[in-house]
Amino acid sequence: MASRAICVISPDPDARDAARAALGRLAELSTINQSILDLNDFALVDKADLVVVDVDATRREQLLALQKLMARLAGRAPVVVLTEAFDDAVGRWFLQIRVSDFLRKPARADDLLRSCAKALRDARPEVEARARVSSFLSALGGVGSTTLAVEAAIQLLQAGALAGETACLVDLDFSGNACADALDIEPRLDIAELGADGERLDARLLEVMLSRHSSGVGLLSAKGRRGEIANANPSVVARLLDVAASTFHHLVIDLPRAWTSFSDDVLAGSDRVYIVTDMTVPGLRAARRLADRLRERGVTAATPGVIVNRYQTNLFFGGGLRRADIERALGPCFAGAVVNNYPLVREAIDRGVPLEAVKPGNNVSADLKRILFAA
Repeated sequence: MASRAICVISPDPDARDAARAALGRLAELSTINQSILDLNDFALVDKADLVVVDVDATRREQLLALQKLMARLAGRAPVVVLTEAFDDAVGRWFLQIRVSDFLRKPARADDLLRSCAKALRDARPEVEARARVSSFLSALGGVGSTTLAVEAAIQLLQAGALAGETACLVDLDFSGNACADALDIEPRLDIAELGADGERLDARLLEVMLSRHSSGVGLLSAKGRRGEIANANPSVVARLLDVAASTFHHLVIDLPRAWTSFSDDVLAGSDRVYIVTDMTVPGLRAARRLADRLRERGVTAATPGVIVNRYQTNLFFGGGLRRADIERALGPCFAGAVVNNYPLVREAIDRGVPLEAVKPGNNVSADLKRILFAA
């Protein structure tokens, strides 16, 4: 059997030496002499069968960096955390993000060996594929983020149809039913039935609470009245997305515009993040501020991309924004523009059908496709 590989990430030489002494006989050991915040070369991490990471649990930015690492590994390799101090809340959070084990520093050699051996032993030889997650959020109200999220889910499903891929649209605005209304189907998700921390949810219950559109797209949308469920428990949302991610190949998440207690966690676990805005000066400024804020806070593992919706070319000389103005305002976060075709979009929403069902080869679908499948 091929030798197992363990990667230890720690800026603490004592912790690295202790890991070498404890784990040297268990597997081939490599060390990264950096804080998890400074980690930018993942070659050793990607080759590892187990990752041991030193985290300062009192620093939020390190906890978010750990969450990004967990999202990158996507269950492929177990993770054991070393930390000097933590409380019950941090311990529960470690479990929620699926850390295999966590030990207080300085860890005893036999405890560390036992923990890592168990993590390797419990690791499945074939890890279930995890969904690719695309999240949409609005820079302003009424810019069409939900419409683009719905269309994105349908396009991702159609693109992977020959390979048997599946897609699910998740409406995390629990105070409304915008996605269900756009698809003209009944929402079936009952947040109250999932338990205080989502512990009741499994694949079978997910299927019961899943709505299906005629296109084949699944929908998870709460069946509440507006204002009743404004901000669900982050543990419930994490469990919901975790079970959905193990069921589908693609998740498209429509986030509420108002920041919630789970927004950071959802964005940190997303492979792609799209900020939707309109073709106005306030819209471009709001989108750029939001993209910059997400990057500065280290919330997203993915680089946020801004989609300018309802884009229209100025046909005549005069005022108004042009594409060069948009590119200058947004800089490298500009992901692309989607043309303004309100009659087409309105008809599709009124009928609860994909845009392609109204007009095959339409310009809105073509623009979004270029953004979603950009190299």
